Amino acid sequence: MDQRLADPIAAHAARASQASRADDDSAGHAPARPLDGIRVLDLTRVVSGPFATMHLGDLGAEVIKIEEPTRGDDSRAFGPPFVEGESAYFLCVNRNKRSCAIDLKHEAGRALLLSLVKSADVVIENFRPGTMQRLGLDPQTLRQHNPQLIYCSISGFGSQGPDAQRPGYDLIVQGEAGVMDITGEPDGQPTKVGTSIADMIAGLFAAQGILSALYERTQTGVARHVEVSMLDALASLLTFNAGIYFATGQSPSRRGNEHPTISPYETFEASDGWLNLGVANDKFWRLFCDVTGAKALFDDERFVTAPLRVQHRQALKPLVTDILRRNTRRHWVDTLGAAGVPCGLIRTVGEVCEAPQLTQRGMIVSMQHPVAGEVKNITTPVRLDGEALRPSLAPPLLGQHTREILRSVLGLSEDAIDSLSASGTVRDLATHAAQD
Repeated sequence: MDQRLADPIAAHAARASQASRADDDSAGHAPARPLDGIRVLDLTRVVSGPFATMHLGDLGAEVIKIEEPTRGDDSRAFGPPFVEGESAYFLCVNRNKRSCAIDLKHEAGRALLLSLVKSADVVIENFRPGTMQRLGLDPQTLRQHNPQLIYCSISGFGSQGPDAQRPGYDLIVQGEAGVMDITGEPDGQPTKVGTSIADMIAGLFAAQGILSALYERTQTGVARHVEVSMLDALASLLTFNAGIYFATGQSPSRRGNEHPTISPYETFEASDGWLNLGVANDKFWRLFCDVTGAKALFDDERFVTAPLRVQHRQALKPLVTDILRRNTRRHWVDTLGAAGVPCGLIRTVGEVCEAPQLTQRGMIVSMQHPVAGEVKNITTPVRLDGEALRPSLAPPLLGQHTREILRSVLGLSEDAIDSLSASGTVRDLATHAAQD
């Protein structure tokens, strides 16, 4: 084997073996996961980075969450709701991590991080471009301590270009990326997506980039700097909307729940609520007309083909609406669904969280938190050999694992950790609790 590869692979194998033994001890021979043995130093906060590292943790990586000692991750203060003082916002994106609270503005804190870097595979941060350089923690500096380190940066607008120094907030990026201009009713205001889509898609792309870099490192020994911009990530989702612009020179406009190239493919009102109908081709149109007894619609020359239905959508929509209002949404979902016509309920978040399709597939997981008690998350959708990946760690308290990490990873003595805690360089939960 190429000597360049031997050391990092051997280190990975050793940590994977240790992690496997730890899992065996604590979880009764828990199955190995793909990223067992990979150590991630997570310097991120709020959503984009924590979402990325949570998914790496779900896949088995050891994620050490480096937090500012006094307040920690900004999202610890986001609320309400709070559960026994713990932010529900924070709890939803920080499972499978250990919290090590270190003040990186303190020289001794930066020295601790540089020591941790020596045994890490990945460092990920989502500070504004230039922040890590000012702290002396840029990729070039960290690689002096670990040449095999994969470094990932997430930012709002990237490290280059006229907007590089703008702060990356989901709402702002949703507007700048064009998503809001195509979301909402035609005669209404631009509307953001109901979840933090810019943050989370950036996090998913960051995780994908890190996984790619880890694989490449095993093949070549090269350690990459992965960079993801929230703006770039969200703009990449414009797909066919951008395709319409490139083909016509015209920007698509807001269409509410209508699809620009398919009809009827939108939201309709039944007698007791709303449902979605997806007649995506001529086969489904025939089935829809058969089930609903709408022979006149099927025979109407304006609606014979999919392009014609799009062309005459303003005439078609009220006719379909009139049919669906004659019965309940459950009737239509059951009847049309049995015939193979794509349709579905518009569920509340609560209905989704309690839906048998998710609960019976193990998508709702429960963890025991030391303060908040039972914490539930919607877990990763990734399945391996048909098995869901179960979380091994509840979201951490601020500084919950500082002492454990400094002792086990860096080999610091109890007295040394006590001194660091007393100086404010680190926050050790046990010491902090005793002082309180």
